[in-house]
Amino acid sequence: MGTRSLTLIEEDGRVIVNMYRQFDGYPTGHGADLAEFLASGTVVNGYSDKGAKQFNGMGCLAAQMVANFKKCVGDFYMYHPDERDLGEEYTYRVSFIEGELRVEISGYEGIEFEGNVEEFTEYCSREKEESE
Repeated sequence: MGTRSLTLIEEDGRVIVNMYRQFDGYPTGHGADLAEFLASGTVVNGYSDKGAKQFNGMGCLAAQMVANFKKCVGDFYMYHPDERDLGEEYTYRVSFIEGELRVEISGYEGIEFEGNVEEFTEYCSREKEESE
């Protein structure tokens, strides 16, 4: 059985995307993949450089995230923004607060991580080192 996860993208305090991952949902799997994706671009308000990796707000980030992760039938699914209790062991909440992308990871024991993308990347790397 896989380690399921939800990735919630928030805009103005409400969830706009709820992406379910069927397996590899732990921080060293999906967490590391999500950290790499989030670190690959910057959130902007209006874009001018089409060659740079940018997210024109959280809606654009959400659309690019789905396109990045969904490669074949299965593994990733979209659910209603309010849907929970899908068997997930981890929930990743991504928001943009005061000009900075923020990530929160919660599991069975509550919040396991809160921080910016750089800190999130370091957290996932540390978890990987500890699990090896």
